Amino acid sequence: MVAIGQGSKQSIHDSLSNMGSNMITVSPASNLNGGVKISGSSFQTLTSKDIVALKREAQYITDISPSVSAKGQAINGAQNWPTTMSGVDPAYLDIRKLSLKDGIAFTEQDVLTSAKVCLIGQTVIDNLFPNQNPVGKVIRFGNIPFQIIGVLNPKGQNAFGQDQDDILIAPYTTVQKRILATIYYQNIYASASNEQVTDAAVTEMTNILRESHRLRSDEDNDFQVRTQEELINTLSSTSSLLTVLLTVIAGISLVIGGIGIMNIMYVSVTERTREIGLRMSIGARGKDILMQFLAEAVLISITGGIIGVLLGILSCRIVTLTLGWPTIISESSVVLSFIVCALTGIFFGYYPAQKASRLDPIEALRYE
Repeated sequence: MVAIGQGSKQSIHDSLSNMGSNMITVSPASNLNGGVKISGSSFQTLTSKDIVALKREAQYITDISPSVSAKGQAINGAQNWPTTMSGVDPAYLDIRKLSLKDGIAFTEQDVLTSAKVCLIGQTVIDNLFPNQNPVGKVIRFGNIPFQIIGVLNPKGQNAFGQDQDDILIAPYTTVQKRILATIYYQNIYASASNEQVTDAAVTEMTNILRESHRLRSDEDNDFQVRTQEELINTLSSTSSLLTVLLTVIAGISLVIGGIGIMNIMYVSVTERTREIGLRMSIGARGKDILMQFLAEAVLISITGGIIGVLLGILSCRIVTLTLGWPTIISESSVVLSFIVCALTGIFFGYYPAQKASRLDPIEALRYE
């Protein structure tokens, strides 16, 4: 149970770090309108003025890219596939750690001229160009033709289960003018110089955008700035809660196992009453009998613990191979399991052992 929880937590961390560990995302802020919460995507607050201000004044940012996206049908001849076209700046590839498998990326000149060119993800290729090289070919997104100039390397699913390869990437000006007919951006992506200055970059960007939006000191931000670290912490806390829940469920089985040990020891004390009386008659003290039965209880639980650890390791391998769930078996969880096994044996074995140590030797010898 712990291995599944820890594996999930590490998978989330790796997935988000793979998207760019020092990436910063700016989006319109959600707001309350008549008591009803409206999502940030319903607001239009980010414009080219913000990009100019950030490029001119921000010192902790190396790359910046506006972003707009539209859902629609990508069409190649008789083949079609529902997907998303993202309009971004060439710097977006560096921010999101995207690389090309084949072809070339679009340039700043393509952005200035709103060129109808795009990069294509592997999922779209599999559905529109099976067993073909799509570079140089033309597809339609809606009614607009786009020439494919590059193929993105596959990235798989992200931490939210979304397919990162089911995408088309084009210059943001092209998507704005030819598909969405808007001057606003849905998001702004930026990359801090390094992870150590990410917090300083967030503060800097917040101040620049507040000034760009002419917000007074008593007004709330009409945008929100998020970092990958925030997402990692949020999702990791959820994963930690899941780990605790799984551990509690596993703890229930420990209680049941402990009750089983107690019953076994009770039966053992009853069946070995004459043996206990004989040992006492030749000089065994009450604490000797107590330690004997406690040792037996601990031995039973630790033996079960060894078998349980081996089965746990095997189960983790099976889960990873069959279901594809990530699992991490840490030394601390193995050591903890043995400690819990010993404590379970002591806790549930103490009362039967104490009962055995308090038997009257004469009565015990008479027991049939």
